[in-house]
Amino acid sequence: MIMGRLSVVAISVFVVVFLLLGSSGVYAFPAEDNYQEEFMRAKVLDVRQLADEEPATGIIIERTLIQVEILDGQFAGRVLDVDNASVGHPVYDLDFAPGDQVLVWAEVADGEISFAHVSDFARDKYLYGLVAVFLLLLVVVGGLKGVKTIVTLGITGVAIGMVLLPLLLKGYNPIGVTVLVSCIVITLTFIIVGGAGRKTVAAIIGTTGGVVVAGLLALLVGTVTRLTGFGGSEEAIGLLYIPQEINFDIRGLLFAGIIIGALGAVMDVGMCVASAMEEVKRANPLVTAKELLRSGMNVGRDIMGTMANTLILAYTGATIPLMLLFMAYEMPALKIINLDMIATEIIRAMAGSIGLVLAIPLTALVACLLMTSGTRPGFDRNLPR
Repeated sequence: MIMGRLSVVAISVFVVVFLLLGSSGVYAFPAEDNYQEEFMRAKVLDVRQLADEEPATGIIIERTLIQVEILDGQFAGRVLDVDNASVGHPVYDLDFAPGDQVLVWAEVADGEISFAHVSDFARDKYLYGLVAVFLLLLVVVGGLKGVKTIVTLGITGVAIGMVLLPLLLKGYNPIGVTVLVSCIVITLTFIIVGGAGRKTVAAIIGTTGGVVVAGLLALLVGTVTRLTGFGGSEEAIGLLYIPQEINFDIRGLLFAGIIIGALGAVMDVGMCVASAMEEVKRANPLVTAKELLRSGMNVGRDIMGTMANTLILAYTGATIPLMLLFMAYEMPALKIINLDMIATEIIRAMAGSIGLVLAIPLTALVACLLMTSGTRPGFDRNLPR
Protein backbone atom coordinates (compact mmCIF):
# COMPACT_ATOMS: atom_id res chain seq x y z
CA MET A 1 0.00 0.00 0.00
CA ILE A 2 2.83 2.41 0.92
CA MET A 3 4.65 1.66 -2.32
CA GLY A 4 1.42 2.24 -4.23
CA ARG A 5 0.96 5.64 -2.61
CA LEU A 6 4.57 6.58 -3.28
CA SER A 7 4.11 5.62 -6.92
CA VAL A 8 1.03 7.81 -7.20
CA VAL A 9 2.87 10.74 -5.61
CA ALA A 10 5.88 10.27 -7.89
CA ILE A 11 3.70 10.10 -10.98
CA SER A 12 1.76 13.18 -9.86
CA VAL A 13 4.94 15.21 -9.38
CA PHE A 14 6.21 14.07 -12.77
CA VAL A 15 2.97 15.13 -14.47
CA VAL A 16 2.97 18.55 -12.78
CA VAL A 17 6.58 19.21 -13.77
CA PHE A 18 5.84 18.14 -17.35
CA LEU A 19 2.87 20.51 -17.59
CA LEU A 20 4.82 23.40 -16.09
CA LEU A 21 7.71 22.90 -18.50
CA GLY A 22 5.31 22.67 -21.42
CA SER A 23 3.49 25.91 -20.57
CA SER A 24 6.34 28.31 -21.31
CA GLY A 25 5.30 31.32 -23.34
CA VAL A 26 8.37 31.31 -25.60
CA TYR A 27 9.28 28.50 -27.94
CA ALA A 28 12.52 28.63 -29.90
CA PHE A 29 13.56 26.46 -32.81
CA PRO A 30 17.13 25.11 -32.69
CA ALA A 31 19.70 27.85 -33.34
CA GLU A 32 21.90 27.71 -36.43
CA ASP A 33 24.80 30.16 -36.90
CA ASN A 34 23.42 32.74 -34.46
CA TYR A 35 20.00 32.51 -36.11
CA GLN A 36 16.84 31.11 -34.61
CA GLU A 37 13.08 31.37 -34.87
CA GLU A 38 10.93 32.05 -31.82
CA PHE A 39 7.27 32.25 -30.90
CA MET A 40 6.48 34.95 -28.34
CA ARG A 41 3.36 36.18 -26.58
CA ALA A 42 2.54 39.83 -27.29
CA LYS A 43 -0.20 42.40 -26.73
CA VAL A 44 -1.66 44.54 -29.52
CA LEU A 45 -1.24 48.24 -28.68
CA ASP A 46 -2.46 49.85 -31.88
CA VAL A 47 -3.76 48.96 -35.35
CA ARG A 48 -3.32 51.40 -38.23
CA GLN A 49 -4.82 50.99 -41.69
CA LEU A 50 -2.36 51.28 -44.60
CA ALA A 51 -3.00 51.71 -48.31
CA ASP A 52 -4.51 48.68 -50.04
CA GLU A 53 -2.51 46.91 -52.72
CA GLU A 54 -3.66 45.20 -55.91
CA PRO A 55 -0.82 43.16 -57.43
CA ALA A 56 -0.86 41.51 -60.83
CA THR A 57 -2.98 38.65 -59.49
CA GLY A 58 -5.94 41.02 -59.15
CA ILE A 59 -6.46 40.11 -55.50
CA ILE A 60 -6.86 43.19 -53.31
CA ILE A 61 -4.61 43.02 -50.26
CA GLU A 62 -5.65 45.07 -47.25
CA ARG A 63 -2.57 46.04 -45.25
CA THR A 64 -2.48 47.10 -41.61
CA LEU A 65 0.38 48.07 -39.32
CA ILE A 66 0.07 46.40 -35.94
CA GLN A 67 1.99 47.73 -32.96
CA VAL A 68 2.65 44.99 -30.41
CA GLU A 69 4.45 44.74 -27.08
CA ILE A 70 6.34 41.52 -26.35
CA LEU A 71 5.17 40.14 -23.00
CA ASP A 72 7.71 37.42 -22.19
CA GLY A 73 11.14 36.06 -22.96
CA GLN A 74 14.35 37.97 -23.54
CA PHE A 75 12.54 40.67 -25.52
CA ALA A 76 9.83 41.36 -22.91
CA GLY A 77 8.77 45.00 -23.05
CA ARG A 78 10.02 45.49 -26.61
CA VAL A 79 7.55 47.31 -28.89
CA LEU A 80 7.42 46.23 -32.54
CA ASP A 81 5.59 47.47 -35.62
CA VAL A 82 4.44 44.44 -37.58
CA ASP A 83 2.93 44.44 -41.05
CA ASN A 84 -0.27 42.40 -41.50
CA ALA A 85 -2.03 41.55 -44.77
CA SER A 86 -5.63 40.44 -45.41
CA VAL A 87 -6.83 38.95 -48.69
CA GLY A 88 -10.54 38.67 -47.93
CA HIS A 89 -10.41 34.96 -47.09
CA PRO A 90 -11.84 33.87 -43.69
CA VAL A 91 -9.38 30.99 -43.39
CA TYR A 92 -6.29 33.16 -43.59
CA ASP A 93 -7.36 36.64 -42.46
CA LEU A 94 -6.92 37.66 -38.82
CA ASP A 95 -8.71 40.75 -37.53
CA PHE A 96 -6.74 42.20 -34.62
CA ALA A 97 -7.79 44.96 -32.22
CA PRO A 98 -5.99 46.87 -29.44
CA GLY A 99 -5.83 44.77 -26.27
CA ASP A 100 -5.73 41.41 -28.06
CA GLN A 101 -3.07 38.98 -26.94
CA VAL A 102 -1.36 37.44 -29.94
CA LEU A 103 1.39 35.04 -30.89
CA VAL A 104 4.33 36.63 -32.68
CA TRP A 105 6.70 34.63 -34.83
CA ALA A 106 10.12 36.25 -34.97
CA GLU A 107 13.45 35.69 -36.67
CA VAL A 108 16.29 36.38 -34.23
CA ALA A 109 19.80 36.96 -35.56
CA ASP A 110 22.77 37.87 -33.36
CA GLY A 111 20.48 38.44 -30.39
CA GLU A 112 18.16 40.90 -32.16
CA ILE A 113 14.77 40.54 -33.87
CA SER A 114 15.34 40.89 -37.61
CA PHE A 115 11.78 40.13 -38.71
CA ALA A 116 8.45 39.56 -36.95
CA HIS A 117 4.99 38.44 -37.97
CA VAL A 118 1.74 38.11 -35.99
CA SER A 119 0.89 34.47 -36.60
CA ASP A 120 -2.29 33.98 -34.56
CA PHE A 121 -4.29 34.87 -31.48
CA ALA A 122 -2.89 33.68 -28.13
CA ARG A 123 -5.51 31.19 -26.99
CA ASP A 124 -3.53 29.16 -24.48
CA LYS A 125 -4.56 31.04 -21.31
CA TYR A 126 -8.23 30.45 -22.03
CA LEU A 127 -7.54 26.79 -22.71
CA TYR A 128 -5.60 26.45 -19.47
CA GLY A 129 -8.53 28.09 -17.69
CA LEU A 130 -10.97 25.62 -19.22
CA VAL A 131 -8.75 22.72 -18.15
CA ALA A 132 -8.52 24.20 -14.63
CA VAL A 133 -12.33 24.36 -14.40
CA PHE A 134 -12.55 20.73 -15.50
CA LEU A 135 -9.97 19.61 -12.93
CA LEU A 136 -11.70 21.61 -10.20
CA LEU A 137 -15.04 19.99 -11.02
CA LEU A 138 -13.42 16.56 -10.88
CA VAL A 139 -12.22 17.26 -7.34
CA VAL A 140 -15.44 18.94 -6.16
CA VAL A 141 -17.75 16.29 -7.56
CA GLY A 142 -15.51 13.23 -7.25
CA GLY A 143 -13.52 13.96 -4.09
CA LEU A 144 -10.69 11.46 -3.72
CA LYS A 145 -11.86 9.62 -6.84
CA GLY A 146 -11.61 12.92 -8.69
CA VAL A 147 -8.01 13.36 -7.54
CA LYS A 148 -7.22 9.84 -8.72
CA THR A 149 -8.86 10.65 -12.05
CA ILE A 150 -6.60 13.68 -12.44
CA VAL A 151 -3.57 11.49 -11.76
CA THR A 152 -4.70 8.96 -14.37
CA LEU A 153 -5.29 11.74 -16.90
CA GLY A 154 -1.75 12.92 -16.24
CA ILE A 155 -0.42 9.41 -16.78
CA THR A 156 -2.31 9.14 -20.07
CA GLY A 157 -0.97 12.52 -21.20
CA VAL A 158 2.61 11.60 -20.31
CA ALA A 159 2.29 8.15 -21.91
CA ILE A 160 1.11 9.65 -25.18
CA GLY A 161 3.19 12.85 -25.23
CA MET A 162 6.47 11.53 -23.83
CA VAL A 163 6.42 7.84 -24.77
CA LEU A 164 4.10 7.03 -27.68
CA LEU A 165 4.71 10.04 -29.93
CA PRO A 166 8.53 10.14 -29.51
CA LEU A 167 8.75 6.42 -30.28
CA LEU A 168 6.55 6.84 -33.36
CA LEU A 169 8.71 9.77 -34.46
CA LYS A 170 11.74 7.49 -34.27
CA GLY A 171 10.10 5.08 -36.69
CA TYR A 172 9.04 2.28 -34.32
CA ASN A 173 6.17 0.01 -35.35
CA PRO A 174 3.01 2.08 -34.73
CA ILE A 175 0.69 -0.81 -33.86
CA GLY A 176 3.10 -2.59 -31.52
CA VAL A 177 4.06 0.60 -29.68
CA THR A 178 0.44 1.74 -29.39
CA VAL A 179 -0.75 -1.61 -28.01
CA LEU A 180 2.09 -1.59 -25.46
CA VAL A 181 1.39 1.98 -24.34
CA SER A 182 -2.35 1.27 -24.21
CA CYS A 183 -1.78 -1.74 -21.95
CA ILE A 184 0.38 0.36 -19.63
CA VAL A 185 -2.24 3.13 -19.50
CA ILE A 186 -5.04 0.62 -18.88
CA THR A 187 -3.15 -1.12 -16.08
CA LEU A 188 -1.99 2.01 -14.25
CA THR A 189 -5.35 3.74 -14.61
CA PHE A 190 -7.36 0.82 -13.26
CA ILE A 191 -4.96 0.13 -10.38
CA ILE A 192 -5.07 3.78 -9.27
CA VAL A 193 -8.84 4.12 -9.65
CA GLY A 194 -9.97 0.67 -8.51
CA GLY A 195 -7.09 -0.66 -6.43
CA ALA A 196 -5.24 -3.94 -6.90
CA GLY A 197 -7.98 -6.57 -6.78
CA ARG A 198 -10.06 -9.00 -8.76
CA LYS A 199 -12.29 -6.28 -10.15
CA THR A 200 -9.25 -4.46 -11.51
CA VAL A 201 -7.74 -7.61 -13.02
CA ALA A 202 -11.02 -8.42 -14.76
CA ALA A 203 -11.34 -4.87 -16.08
CA ILE A 204 -7.74 -4.88 -17.33
CA ILE A 205 -8.14 -8.19 -19.17
CA GLY A 206 -11.52 -7.26 -20.65
CA THR A 207 -10.42 -3.80 -21.76
CA THR A 208 -7.12 -5.02 -23.20
CA GLY A 209 -8.96 -7.73 -25.12
CA GLY A 210 -11.46 -5.23 -26.52
CA VAL A 211 -8.75 -2.79 -27.58
CA VAL A 212 -6.64 -5.51 -29.21
CA VAL A 213 -9.70 -6.80 -31.09
CA ALA A 214 -10.43 -3.27 -32.32
CA GLY A 215 -6.87 -2.90 -33.58
CA LEU A 216 -6.75 -6.31 -35.26
CA LEU A 217 -10.14 -5.81 -36.88
CA ALA A 218 -9.11 -2.41 -38.21
CA LEU A 219 -5.88 -3.92 -39.54
CA LEU A 220 -7.72 -6.78 -41.26
CA VAL A 221 -10.49 -4.70 -42.84
CA GLY A 222 -8.10 -1.87 -43.67
CA THR A 223 -5.88 -4.34 -45.52
CA VAL A 224 -8.63 -5.96 -47.57
CA THR A 225 -10.15 -2.55 -48.43
CA ARG A 226 -6.68 -1.26 -49.35
CA LEU A 227 -6.80 1.88 -47.25
CA THR A 228 -3.86 4.17 -47.88
CA GLY A 229 -3.73 5.52 -44.34
CA PHE A 230 -3.86 9.11 -45.57
CA GLY A 231 -7.64 9.39 -45.69
CA GLY A 232 -7.50 12.92 -47.05
CA SER A 233 -5.51 14.06 -44.00
CA GLU A 234 -3.10 16.90 -44.73
CA GLU A 235 -1.25 16.05 -41.51
CA ALA A 236 -0.57 12.49 -42.67
CA ILE A 237 0.64 13.79 -46.02
CA GLY A 238 2.87 16.28 -44.22
CA LEU A 239 4.65 13.41 -42.44
CA LEU A 240 6.21 12.48 -45.77
CA TYR A 241 8.17 15.74 -45.76
CA ILE A 242 9.32 16.17 -42.15
CA PRO A 243 13.04 17.01 -41.67
CA GLN A 244 13.76 13.75 -39.80
CA GLU A 245 13.24 11.88 -43.11
CA ILE A 246 11.57 8.91 -41.41
CA ASN A 247 9.86 6.32 -43.57
CA PHE A 248 6.57 6.23 -41.66
CA ASP A 249 4.14 3.33 -41.85
CA ILE A 250 1.17 5.59 -42.60
CA ARG A 251 -1.35 2.75 -42.54
CA GLY A 252 0.09 1.61 -39.24
CA LEU A 253 -0.39 5.11 -37.84
CA LEU A 254 -4.03 4.95 -38.93
CA PHE A 255 -4.60 1.71 -37.03
CA ALA A 256 -2.71 3.08 -34.04
CA GLY A 257 -5.07 6.05 -34.03
CA ILE A 258 -8.05 3.69 -34.09
CA ILE A 259 -6.71 1.87 -31.01
CA ILE A 260 -6.17 5.11 -29.10
CA GLY A 261 -9.57 6.42 -30.17
CA ALA A 262 -11.35 3.33 -28.85
CA LEU A 263 -9.33 3.09 -25.65
CA GLY A 264 -11.33 5.48 -23.48
CA ALA A 265 -14.77 4.06 -24.25
CA VAL A 266 -13.62 0.45 -23.87
CA MET A 267 -12.00 1.31 -20.53
CA ASP A 268 -15.29 2.79 -19.33
CA VAL A 269 -17.18 -0.36 -20.25
CA GLY A 270 -14.63 -2.71 -18.70
CA MET A 271 -14.52 -0.92 -15.35
CA CYS A 272 -18.30 -0.40 -15.17
CA VAL A 273 -19.03 -4.09 -15.75
CA ALA A 274 -16.38 -5.27 -13.29
CA SER A 275 -17.46 -2.76 -10.62
CA ALA A 276 -21.12 -3.72 -10.95
CA MET A 277 -20.29 -7.41 -10.58
CA GLU A 278 -18.18 -6.70 -7.51
CA GLU A 279 -21.09 -4.83 -5.91
CA VAL A 280 -23.44 -7.73 -6.65
CA LYS A 281 -20.97 -10.12 -5.04
CA ARG A 282 -20.63 -7.88 -1.98
CA ALA A 283 -24.40 -7.61 -1.58
CA ASN A 284 -24.93 -11.35 -2.02
CA PRO A 285 -21.81 -13.42 -1.26
CA LEU A 286 -23.76 -16.61 -2.07
CA VAL A 287 -24.65 -15.54 -5.60
CA THR A 288 -24.00 -18.28 -8.15
CA ALA A 289 -21.56 -17.91 -11.01
CA LYS A 290 -24.43 -17.99 -13.52
CA GLU A 291 -26.35 -15.23 -11.73
CA LEU A 292 -23.21 -13.11 -11.35
CA LEU A 293 -22.38 -13.50 -15.03
CA ARG A 294 -25.94 -12.57 -15.98
CA SER A 295 -25.75 -9.45 -13.81
CA GLY A 296 -22.53 -8.36 -15.50
CA MET A 297 -23.96 -8.93 -18.96
CA ASN A 298 -27.14 -6.99 -18.10
CA VAL A 299 -25.08 -4.01 -16.95
CA GLY A 300 -22.91 -4.28 -20.04
CA ARG A 301 -25.93 -4.29 -22.34
CA ASP A 302 -27.24 -1.11 -20.70
CA ILE A 303 -23.89 0.61 -21.21
CA MET A 304 -23.36 -0.77 -24.71
CA GLY A 305 -25.92 1.39 -26.51
CA THR A 306 -24.79 4.72 -25.09
CA MET A 307 -21.06 4.03 -25.38
CA ALA A 308 -21.34 2.78 -28.97
CA ASN A 309 -23.25 5.96 -29.75
CA THR A 310 -20.48 7.94 -28.07
CA LEU A 311 -17.86 6.52 -30.42
CA ILE A 312 -19.93 6.83 -33.58
CA LEU A 313 -21.17 10.35 -32.78
CA ALA A 314 -17.63 11.48 -31.97
CA TYR A 315 -16.37 10.35 -35.36
CA THR A 316 -19.47 11.66 -37.15
CA GLY A 317 -19.19 15.06 -35.51
CA ALA A 318 -15.70 15.49 -36.91
CA THR A 319 -16.96 14.96 -40.48
CA ILE A 320 -20.02 17.26 -40.50
CA PRO A 321 -18.44 19.84 -42.88
CA LEU A 322 -17.45 17.02 -45.22
CA MET A 323 -20.95 15.51 -45.20
CA LEU A 324 -22.46 18.93 -45.91
CA LEU A 325 -20.09 19.25 -48.86
CA PHE A 326 -21.23 15.90 -50.23
CA MET A 327 -24.88 16.92 -49.87
CA ALA A 328 -24.32 20.32 -51.47
CA TYR A 329 -22.78 18.74 -54.57
CA GLU A 330 -25.21 15.78 -54.54
CA MET A 331 -22.43 13.23 -54.70
CA PRO A 332 -23.70 9.65 -55.29
CA ALA A 333 -23.73 7.39 -52.24
CA LEU A 334 -21.73 4.74 -54.14
CA LYS A 335 -18.95 7.26 -54.69
CA ILE A 336 -19.04 8.54 -51.10
CA ILE A 337 -18.80 5.18 -49.35
CA ASN A 338 -15.85 4.11 -51.53
CA LEU A 339 -13.80 7.23 -50.80
CA ASP A 340 -10.65 6.44 -48.84
CA MET A 341 -11.44 9.05 -46.17
CA ILE A 342 -15.02 7.83 -45.67
CA ALA A 343 -13.98 4.16 -45.55
CA THR A 344 -11.36 5.14 -43.00
CA GLU A 345 -13.91 6.82 -40.71
CA ILE A 346 -16.38 3.93 -41.04
CA ILE A 347 -13.71 1.38 -40.14
CA ARG A 348 -12.56 3.60 -37.28
CA ALA A 349 -16.07 3.81 -35.81
CA MET A 350 -17.01 0.18 -36.41
CA ALA A 351 -13.75 -1.34 -35.16
CA GLY A 352 -13.91 0.71 -31.97
CA SER A 353 -17.55 -0.15 -31.39
CA ILE A 354 -17.00 -3.87 -31.98
CA GLY A 355 -14.06 -3.84 -29.58
CA LEU A 356 -16.28 -2.11 -27.03
CA VAL A 357 -19.07 -4.67 -27.42
CA LEU A 358 -16.70 -7.65 -27.13
CA ALA A 359 -15.13 -6.17 -24.00
CA ILE A 360 -18.45 -6.69 -22.18
CA PRO A 361 -18.65 -10.53 -22.26
CA LEU A 362 -14.89 -10.83 -21.87
CA THR A 363 -14.85 -8.65 -18.74
CA ALA A 364 -17.96 -10.34 -17.34
CA LEU A 365 -16.54 -13.82 -17.90
CA VAL A 366 -13.17 -13.04 -16.32
CA ALA A 367 -14.79 -11.24 -13.38
CA CYS A 368 -17.15 -14.17 -12.83
CA LEU A 369 -14.29 -16.68 -12.81
CA LEU A 370 -12.22 -14.59 -10.39
CA MET A 371 -15.02 -13.61 -8.01
CA THR A 372 -16.60 -17.05 -7.67
CA SER A 373 -13.36 -18.94 -7.16
CA GLY A 374 -11.31 -19.20 -3.96
CA THR A 375 -8.85 -16.49 -2.96
CA ARG A 376 -5.83 -16.60 -5.23
CA PRO A 377 -2.31 -15.41 -4.34
CA GLY A 378 -1.76 -11.78 -5.21
CA PHE A 379 -5.39 -10.72 -4.77
CA ASP A 380 -6.77 -8.56 -1.99
CA ARG A 381 -8.36 -10.88 0.59
CA ASN A 382 -10.86 -8.15 1.51
CA LEU A 383 -12.51 -8.39 -1.90
CA PRO A 384 -15.59 -10.59 -2.30
CA ARG A 385 -14.99 -14.29 -2.68
